[in-house]
This record gives sequence, C-alpha cells and structure tokens, in this order.
Amino acid sequence: MWADETVFYQIYPLGFCGAPFENDGVQEHRVLKVLDWVEHLRRLHVGALYLCPVFSSDTHGYNTRDFFRIDERLGTNADFQEVCRKLHESGIRVVLDGVFNHVGRGFWAFQDVLRNRERSPYIDWFYIDLGGNSCYDDGLWYEGWEGNYDLVKLNLRKEAVVEHLLEAVRFWVQEFGIDGLRLDVAYCLDKDFLRRLRAFCSDRKEDFFLLGEMLHGDYRERMNGEMLHSATNYECYKGLYSSFNSMNLFEINHSLQRQFGAEDWCLYRGAHLFSFVDNHDVTRAASILQNERHLPLLYALCFGMPGIPCVYYGSEWGARGRKEEGDRALRPCFAQPEWNGLTDWIARLAEVKRAERALNWGAFRSVVLTNRQCIFERRCGEECVWVAVNADEQPYWAAFDAPGARAADLLSGREVVPSGGMELPPYSAAFWKWQN
Repeated sequence: MWADETVFYQIYPLGFCGAPFENDGVQEHRVLKVLDWVEHLRRLHVGALYLCPVFSSDTHGYNTRDFFRIDERLGTNADFQEVCRKLHESGIRVVLDGVFNHVGRGFWAFQDVLRNRERSPYIDWFYIDLGGNSCYDDGLWYEGWEGNYDLVKLNLRKEAVVEHLLEAVRFWVQEFGIDGLRLDVAYCLDKDFLRRLRAFCSDRKEDFFLLGEMLHGDYRERMNGEMLHSATNYECYKGLYSSFNSMNLFEINHSLQRQFGAEDWCLYRGAHLFSFVDNHDVTRAASILQNERHLPLLYALCFGMPGIPCVYYGSEWGARGRKEEGDRALRPCFAQPEWNGLTDWIARLAEVKRAERALNWGAFRSVVLTNRQCIFERRCGEECVWVAVNADEQPYWAAFDAPGARAADLLSGREVVPSGGMELPPYSAAFWKWQN
C-alpha cells in the first residue's frame, strides 16, 4: 500500500480557508487557497494531503447536508476538481474525511422526516421515535452521536443508506480522483458496512486507502484484511508528548514494544498505524510540551517509530493552540505558510523517512532506554537504522554493541564511528544507518 511509505499532511479546510463557522449559504471560492500551499507541501516532502470535511454542512463540516456538493463556503465542485488535479500533478495524493456515522440536521433526508414524519420514505434512515421529543422541540426524538443532537446518527443497517454513501464515494473517486478516506469515528461504524466499503473501494481503485479514527481498544477489530488498512494511533500520540513532559521515555517505549515488538503477544506487528503529534481535535504540540526544546525530538520519534507520520498544518513551524480555547484556536486560518528551523527539521525527517526502507517497513527493537534517553532499532532485512534521542540538557554516553563498524547519520549527513557506544549531545536526535 502506497500509504505505508508516505508522509501525510492534514488541513482542516473550513478553518484553513477562513470560512465562517455557520453555513451562511454564500458561495466563496476559498478552497483554491490550497493551490498556494502546494509548493510548501512539496518542500516538506509530503506525499499525501488529508483534508478534513469539504462537503456541504451546517457548521463545522462533520454535520453533513449533502455528500455530493462541496461546501458553499469553500467553493464549487469545479474548484475542488482543480485543487485535486494540481495536487495529483505534484505527486501528492488526496484523502478525504468520510463522515458516515452521522449527518447534520440540515441533511436533506432528515429535513424530509421533520416535515413529513411517518409519511417520510426516509424515516428509517435514522433512529426515530415519533412519540418523543428532542432538545430542538422537533416533536420527535432521534439518536444523536454520543448525545450531540446536531449530529443525527445514520442507520447503517438500512440498505438504502449504505447505497447512498457508496454512491457518494463512487462520485468522489470519479469526479475528484481521491485516493483514500479517513473515516470519522470509525470505532462506531457498523462492521458489515466497513466490509462493504472496503470491497467497494478496492473494486474501483485497487490501492484505495482506508484509515479509521480509533481512540481506544484493540484496533484490529476494524483494522484488518476486510475493513480498514490503518488506524489513528492515539495510544502513541499520548505516549509521545507525555514521555517528554514527565521525562520518562519508558512510557512511549512501552507502547511501541506493546504494539510493534517481536513477541507473539505484540498487537500490531507488521501493521502501519497513523502517527501524529497533534491534529484538529487536540492541543497543538508546541502548546502541550513543557520544554520547547523537546519539540524537534518529538517529531524525530514520530517519524522514526513504526507508522505513517502526519503533520498538522501550521505545526511544522510551531504554531500554538490549546483544546480548552475551542475549535477556532485549533483550526485557524494562516495567511501563508511559514518556514523556520523546525520546518527544516521536519522536511528532513520526511525526506529520510520516505527514502529508507527500514524506517517504513522495519521491525522494532529497543536498544538503550533510560528516563531521558532512548535508542531503538528499525531493521528490514540487511538494512538497519537506529533512532537515538537524548531529551536531557546534558550530554549522555550511550553504551552499546554496534551492529556495524560505522554509521551515517541520515539527518545530519555526518559519518559516526562508535567506540563501545556513542555520546548523544543535549537535546539531540539522530537516525544512524549502520554499515559494515
């Protein structure tokens, strides 16, 4: 699967383009702004762009009104076709948010139910109780996603609903040439629906990528040969920043060992989970870390560990934003991309990650581990790369038996020769590719 060797970039289009929160019905061609960032993505060595919801919705994108029309606040279908064409010409694949668990109150079929009640042909598209009432005083009750009644839960056991959603996916592939979907709240989605979706997408595009938003539990319930190709690695997301803030790298190492180690009980050995240090739903990495000098090291671990790394727009230059400040703080509009030392660092990480087979496919093995330092191995056949991090303000002597006579530090370009070990400078990270 192409995604297994790809670095992703995530944009939340409504915020990125400066659209109003409420759908005002005014058509503006804001999505064309993405075109101005294509060269930035190329410089970052990005291979795929994941776009949060782009289809017509009530407010934030996850309350869909129409699966077949780009949100008026973003522009037209023709605008989005132009964006996808330019991205594809630049060697960047396109992955969209597939919001299939629920729709908005403005969704046309739900509006028909509100108007016609038991006479509506769409009443069983949702979970409706005509004898109840809603917080909107509709004169009927319906199930909302996790108690959020602006998100009307779809009945994915209803064949007409499934056919409507699959027809939307067919339309997106045909009209925009999309290469994959990130499935919102995949942990809620009906498993039979996921099987239908996987088969449907594979029939139309053999290498179509399905990523699921998974928060907890065993990702294998929905990430397997019949359903999702990958899942969001929230366990390691938490372990990454928490390990630095507590100065306890045992935490992230434990998660990596649990997920990708060599033992039979390890959960996801050989899988490619979706790795990230922040996204549109959580506090930005630059705001959550207690020591800003750990930020480059955080990205080094994210790109060095098993998985598919993704960078959230703005975070590559250290943009800040806290969850408690609301969605707008996490999903802002930037006038243009910025570039600084952190951006240079992430671009180099991405370039190396995409080029090295061991970093894309290699097994995981812990080599050196203390509270403030860690070295782990990624090995694929004869290729061997060690990821080394020193989170301390002091240099550290790491004693080890080297697997080769010398190594090339893929990040700095320097050759290193171990002598019973290696000194790690303060606040440093290295990717050593071993040679005999």
